[in-house]
Amino acid sequence: MCRWLAYSGSPILLEELLYRPEHSLIDQSRHSRLGAETTNGDGFGVGWYGTDGGSPALFRGIGPAWGDENLRELAGAVASPLFLAHIRASTGTAVQQSNCHPFRYGNWLWLHNGLIRGFAAMKRELTLAVDPGLYPHIGGSTDSEVMFHLALTFGLVEQPVCAVERMVSFVEETAREHGVQRPLQMTLGVADGTRLWAFRYSSEGNSRSLYVSTDAAALRALYPENERLQRIADGTRIVVSEPLGELVGAWQPIPESSYGLVEPGNAMLGDFKP
Repeated sequence: MCRWLAYSGSPILLEELLYRPEHSLIDQSRHSRLGAETTNGDGFGVGWYGTDGGSPALFRGIGPAWGDENLRELAGAVASPLFLAHIRASTGTAVQQSNCHPFRYGNWLWLHNGLIRGFAAMKRELTLAVDPGLYPHIGGSTDSEVMFHLALTFGLVEQPVCAVERMVSFVEETAREHGVQRPLQMTLGVADGTRLWAFRYSSEGNSRSLYVSTDAAALRALYPENERLQRIADGTRIVVSEPLGELVGAWQPIPESSYGLVEPGNAMLGDFKP
């Protein structure tokens, strides 16, 4: 499967999370500890917003993230207050740029760790349920991108959580019609330029790992001698497939069948009930 992270806070260089931590996302591309595979080398991507929000920029590649010099250069030069990054381990679809996450539509970004079991058998029905106006925007062949466009079809822009719940329900209903058991495994990162959502859900109730960073003020109080933590602004949150380091108390697991929302001045957890 895959590994990903999402950041929301004061602007930082992408390299602060992609490269510098002890167990950075680039380290995870070769040495994942909690993923289904140790190596995630089937492409990568990062999407980031400017300080004024708006449409995000994308940089994606089909090679392993650990060896891409352009990614290294970009990460050291680009600062953003909101960005999503992904390293891919294909579940069967081609290694090509259009299959690399994040996926973008307007000012929305979407990335996914997991799969739809039996996707090949259901692909036609799932894809035909996408709004005809959105269908031309599907550029690749992954289940993840179809999930994104189904969520858009079901109202992602107006009601993000309800739209993802409807998407999951539709996938699971279609799977039942095809005799596919436990069809969906997912952690999702979704952003619109100001807000960040994270979802953790699976049909079997045993989802892939997902963590959120502890409240910045609480961390500063816990480690007053840590200069790096003292520089973290209030409201900063990082969502990760697996922790970026071993600092005790720095990472909290996102509960099974739940979602998190991070927006300026607010962070919350809620139940996710398709």
